[in-house]
Amino acid sequence: MNHLFNLEEFVKQHITFRPHSLLEGDLQNNHQQLSAQVYKKSVLVIGGAGSIGSSYIKSILRYKPSRLFVVDINENALTELTRALRSDISIEMPAEYITYPLNFNDPIFYKILAKFGPFEIVANFAAHKHVRSEKDIFSIEAMVQNNVIHAEKLLEVLSKDKNIEHFFAVSTDKAANPVSIMGASKKLMEDVLMSYSAVLPITTARFANVAFSNGSLLQGFIERLMKKQPLSSPNNIRRYFVSPAESGQICMLSCLLGASSDIFFPKLDPNTELKTFSDIAIKFLDFHGLKPIYTSSEEEAKSIAQNLSDTSNEYPVYFFESETSGEKSYEEFYTEQEQLDWDSFINLGIIKNTPKPPIEKIKTIIDKLNLSFQKKDLTKSDLVGVINEYIPNFSHIETGKNLDQKM
Repeated sequence: MNHLFNLEEFVKQHITFRPHSLLEGDLQNNHQQLSAQVYKKSVLVIGGAGSIGSSYIKSILRYKPSRLFVVDINENALTELTRALRSDISIEMPAEYITYPLNFNDPIFYKILAKFGPFEIVANFAAHKHVRSEKDIFSIEAMVQNNVIHAEKLLEVLSKDKNIEHFFAVSTDKAANPVSIMGASKKLMEDVLMSYSAVLPITTARFANVAFSNGSLLQGFIERLMKKQPLSSPNNIRRYFVSPAESGQICMLSCLLGASSDIFFPKLDPNTELKTFSDIAIKFLDFHGLKPIYTSSEEEAKSIAQNLSDTSNEYPVYFFESETSGEKSYEEFYTEQEQLDWDSFINLGIIKNTPKPPIEKIKTIIDKLNLSFQKKDLTKSDLVGVINEYIPNFSHIETGKNLDQKM
């Protein structure tokens, strides 16, 4: 099968329906400013081996920074990132390029920061960003630690560095009117960012699903087809999609061109650009010359997949209505209360003048979270209650089901 070779073309033709990047005009209009912000600067990227972080790196390298340091917990992904960058004829690698496989909360990370700093540009992509990450109190603690507590610790350290010109951290559409603990944790992270935005030049971005990103359901379609396993997806969940390249460009433009406390988002039309995973699954099969066999259960789909002949032009699919805790049926990038700038960019909107909670208030909620995590009998509902004290409009959807219970 040639799905990997044609992946970029599939995304253009069947998911985004864009022959060129959504950000092409904005990149052209701001080329000189982007060059001025990056040329001969020192860049640190945390979580840089993931889909969005690596795309951000590829975008920013085109403007020739002098140094690039990349931190990620995934050693194998860091290795592949390096191979991909050094094999790309369109990228000029900086003379100083170093990768470190570690967690950005490790003491070693702060040794690296002290040894090799200052960095003018710092971008943090290390985050739990799947609703899957709230299956029980242990997975929730890991998520909140990563998205909120460790992020605040990083900013506290960086706030003493007067050399930082741009700090960026990736958020999610699910921070707007959150219904999942993951979304609420990212809303808390946004408030952490806002609280430090008076002492650091900080921006963030909420955006759509990245088509075929690592760990995504669409990337799972490739794995299922390679392993002759059925495709499975919800049929009532609608999502916006951007390409991997677009994801990095959104983050780079937000990082380098935003005013401190700006929250960027892509301008996408809810009437035409919200898509279901099941529709994409059908297009994915058609792209490979296959017709769906609709099944009524996981067991039926697996049984048919097991008995498929190599010459069959049919493939089993199992579509279902989502019943996952914290799963919102649609995506939104902003709330009615937020002030929006639609005019500064062609295809990027900006949430302006976001309230900046005092750092002391942020530290108070973090102290409450840490105290909660020390309780042996802490439950998910207990933690939702703690978060509700700080985000009163957080309406958690609890069904008792999680994505680990599905194919």
